[in-house]
Amino acid sequence: MTQGKYANIIIDISHEKVDKTFQYKIPEQLRGILEEGMCVQVPFGKGDHLRQGYVVEVTDQTQFPEDRLKQVAGIVRESLPVEADAIKLAAWMKQTYGSTMIAALKTVLPVKQAMKPKEKKKITRLLTIEETRWVWAEAIRKHQGARAKVLEELIREEVLPYELVRAKLNVSPTTLKSLESQGIIKIERENYYRNPVKLEVNREDGRELNGEQARIRDQVLCDFDEGKRKTYLIHGITGSGKTEVYLSLIEGMIKRKKQCIVLIPEIALTYQTLLRFYKRFGDRVSVMNSTLSAGEKFDQCERAKKGELDVIIGPRSALFVPFPNLGMIVIDEEHESSYKSETMPRYHARESAEYLAGLKGACLVLGSATPSLEAYYRAQKGSYELFTLNRRPTGGNLASVSIIDLRKELREGNRSIFSRKLQELMEERLSKKEQAMLFLNRRGYAGFVSCRACGYVMKCPHCDVSLSQHLGGRMVCHYCGYETRQPQKCPECGSAYILGFKAGTEQIEQQLLSRFQGIRVLRMDADTTRKKDSYEKILAAFCAGEADVLVGTQMIVKGHDFPNVTLVGVLAADLSLNDSDYRSGERTFQLLTQAAGRAGRGQRPGEVLIQTYRPDHYSILCSASQDYRAFYEKEIMYRGLGGYPPVIHMMAILITSPNEKRGETFAGRIVEMIKEQMPCLADNSDVKKVDTSGKVTLIGPARASIGRINDIYRFLIYCKSSKYRQLTKIKDIVESYVQSAGSREENIQFDFDPVNNI
Repeated sequence: MTQGKYANIIIDISHEKVDKTFQYKIPEQLRGILEEGMCVQVPFGKGDHLRQGYVVEVTDQTQFPEDRLKQVAGIVRESLPVEADAIKLAAWMKQTYGSTMIAALKTVLPVKQAMKPKEKKKITRLLTIEETRWVWAEAIRKHQGARAKVLEELIREEVLPYELVRAKLNVSPTTLKSLESQGIIKIERENYYRNPVKLEVNREDGRELNGEQARIRDQVLCDFDEGKRKTYLIHGITGSGKTEVYLSLIEGMIKRKKQCIVLIPEIALTYQTLLRFYKRFGDRVSVMNSTLSAGEKFDQCERAKKGELDVIIGPRSALFVPFPNLGMIVIDEEHESSYKSETMPRYHARESAEYLAGLKGACLVLGSATPSLEAYYRAQKGSYELFTLNRRPTGGNLASVSIIDLRKELREGNRSIFSRKLQELMEERLSKKEQAMLFLNRRGYAGFVSCRACGYVMKCPHCDVSLSQHLGGRMVCHYCGYETRQPQKCPECGSAYILGFKAGTEQIEQQLLSRFQGIRVLRMDADTTRKKDSYEKILAAFCAGEADVLVGTQMIVKGHDFPNVTLVGVLAADLSLNDSDYRSGERTFQLLTQAAGRAGRGQRPGEVLIQTYRPDHYSILCSASQDYRAFYEKEIMYRGLGGYPPVIHMMAILITSPNEKRGETFAGRIVEMIKEQMPCLADNSDVKKVDTSGKVTLIGPARASIGRINDIYRFLIYCKSSKYRQLTKIKDIVESYVQSAGSREENIQFDFDPVNNI
């Protein structure tokens, strides 16, 4: 324990001006008690108002004359201390992604306040039955009805649940305390954990791994035993048994007395994933996600710290559960964009897990049927070790995939969202009592304009991304600011059918009910999954055969395993392809490949229909053949030519202001200041000329994709460089400038290698 006299404290205020430590004296009564990570109250500012803060260092070295230092007021009761590794992780996040230290600290704290434990009480009889009968008779004689009721029950049962006595017998706590003080009963109290997992399943042994799977398990565990800590990428086709490999690896880690974190991209996947892990490892598995109460979150962290949990499952925030003996982090479906935070700090779970694994001496395992280009690129460069799973353990084949040209359907008079072949196959599946899934690819919904006759999409002439539809008939590029008017007719074929796509899951559900008599439909989207446990209920109902068709958006195609699903229909497959984002091709390939992988996972063969207006695009063709390598080669070439991640790193600087003109001027000043201070800027900062030698290319400032939110104006500057460190230097320069500028109304946010449009 550090016996220092001074504490360096970060104040709980998210503002750039106070984003530094402040030194305070530690009072005598707290010396030897106050530790790094503790939450304290300190006087702050001119008025010495009490503020909360976190101790990041206890030291004997003072930075200022002692008479100028204020004194720590006290430790915040019921607060939880921040562990040293969490402080290091927060500092790394602040430096790597740009944010205030307090925002980073709050991010890495899964719980911030201690909760009172849940308590079970029971009443135990201390007398013999004969003695109790005598006391009961005395209570009857004295008309002590409440005492008599309790004693009568205790004659029958030696132990009674406290709550049952209070509720059923309506006996007051005063009566029970009186009986206890007389030595007639004993009230026993037992703390118990709030458990968010309510499963009653039989334990199962692991399945025998095939050669490919066993090779991965043996290699990873052998490396671990030899002290090698690596990042591994498992690229396995859908249904190739990646989860079984994770289970086997975790079993090996548990035998080595290590704990494991399993990250999944969606809360919707929790139920099915948890079921498989619970069958294998029992109640030493738990979950951590946003649906848990504060008490449930606190209890899972306590169980983790005490070594009472071996595995925690959840989305990216589960990464911060405080395991003292962490041995492995698994990130399933590592390509998913939900692993990137959309609030400051805009961290990515993959990179953060890599840093945390290094701190804890753990290994990192990434898995996906469609790896992100970043992960696969690093595997090709040797930073990650690549494993491949090319076959399904059950021996089943991948579903057969057909591409339906919706332009042809329109020419032949079919204006329904269901192609004729999809309607035929739906009828066939209904007659065979087999299930189907209909996936509406809504990413980029109505954000772009395309021709329904020929598939032409309005694109930026400078950036090769689709133009976004804005009010007033404007079309804007969100990367370089190019703007034009929306045409009335298609520039390619002259058709009047040029507009945004408008259809939703609810409309599809209604069309199914009206078109197919007696059909049972379940819908899974943002509207139907708002309540707690709604994901689990919908998935369990579909798995139990209570519906013929499951209709939904992206959440239905990710990781679910339904053996009776033999048909998957992808409606308007190219919506995500036309999103105004350089990742649109990658996202389309991933979504379609994942959707195709939902069919034919049981004994019966599966069939997939991809409906599209762009049947010749390489993303759609490669997803139909489930050829990741072919897609990667084409896409990485495009990224290199266009100067996009992972070949070139990119940082987005978002400037927000309540005043449009002032925000635009402020953004312009930032660009000029970067140019003055960065000698490594490319000679010609042109979006089409990206230097690969480490020089920096600047683009902007331009209006953000959504130029105003809640009357706050938003402007973007993009910086590109092949060297990530150059971008963090720019971040540091901009942060210093913002602090010195003293602006209270203009704010700055940074996003490195953006995953979503800002």
